Amino acid sequence: MGTSRPVGPIRAPAVDSALVASIDFSAEIPQLRSTLSSIEQVTDIEALDAKIADLEEQASSQDLWDDVDNAQKVSSALSHAQSERRRISELSHRIEDIEVMVQLAAEEDDADTLAEAERELVSIHKTLDELEVRTLLAGEYDERDAVVTIRAGAGGIDAADFAEMLLRMYLRWAERHGYATKVMDTSYAEEAGLKSVTFEVSVPFAYGTLSVEGGTHRLVRISPFDNQGRRQTSFAAVEVIPLIESTDFVEIPENDLKVDVFRSSGPGGQSVNTTDSAVRMTHLPTGTVVSMQDEKSQIQNRAAALRVMQSRLLLLKKAEEAAERKELAGNVKASWGDQMRSYVLNPYQMVKDLRTEYQEGNPSSVFDGEIDEFIDAGIRWRAEQGKLDS
Repeated sequence: MGTSRPVGPIRAPAVDSALVASIDFSAEIPQLRSTLSSIEQVTDIEALDAKIADLEEQASSQDLWDDVDNAQKVSSALSHAQSERRRISELSHRIEDIEVMVQLAAEEDDADTLAEAERELVSIHKTLDELEVRTLLAGEYDERDAVVTIRAGAGGIDAADFAEMLLRMYLRWAERHGYATKVMDTSYAEEAGLKSVTFEVSVPFAYGTLSVEGGTHRLVRISPFDNQGRRQTSFAAVEVIPLIESTDFVEIPENDLKVDVFRSSGPGGQSVNTTDSAVRMTHLPTGTVVSMQDEKSQIQNRAAALRVMQSRLLLLKKAEEAAERKELAGNVKASWGDQMRSYVLNPYQMVKDLRTEYQEGNPSSVFDGEIDEFIDAGIRWRAEQGKLDS
């Protein structure tokens, strides 16, 4: 990390150019350093460095790849931690560089350099905002991978189509960030779209990040399935739960589980295979149901179903203890009066989060995975709600 330099009254030089800055850099630069310092304290740089050292030691083990799942987890965690550490280190240098750029621009009356400093200032602010949001993910399970389930709600075929649109949105979001995803179960609707789908996002803090997406999503558009071209409102429910780890323990007596096997199927009932490989697992005491059909064998589907079942029962247990079932697991109706976000394609174009009031006027980009601003606003909103409730 570089050392801080004293910042004098650095202001934009008076030159005849459309690129002349109106920014008071003498105030901006110290504010950047102050924000970065706060992030470093919350992040606990020493703890992060220790974590990286431990993961590097695990990654260098000769028998690491004897357990492929664990090896991938270690590699992902190491890459994520190193990236976070690098971003923090680079920010300090970038702040120093922007100070030098402003000083040179003032000394040489250089509007182009000043304009470059302005652009870099905007970029640094954006990176700091992203890191600040990460510091708000301090929940018990926030660091876990996420299991996301999308279910079509009220609205018939439009709701099933909407569920499929949301699946693509989240998979594109993960793809943009280079996050690994895996579709674990898919239930296709008869005409089009999905009745439900469950997928996993494997990256540190996936649960903490995506948990704010849980709730009812509403779509308003001219229905492509209505031959009269009428406007249709449809709903889909999104549930986000943390993936359990081997250190978690949820005892499930064998007698509490009912396991049915069946042949997995594709769109329109098309057969995917000719063996009874799909698994439907029911926890009899709570009525919790988990289906898995996207693995190749019944054994794999059963193991995946048990893992997700344990995740859901773990949350249910925590919710009962804290009386927070709605917040943790999401008691989502997927109908009128329960929506947390609206996607309006007609009579105007807008996506609006009804909790944070954040909105975008380009639904196409949102459905293409550009949802970071919605997620960040949701995380900040949740943090503020926590302060108000405390």
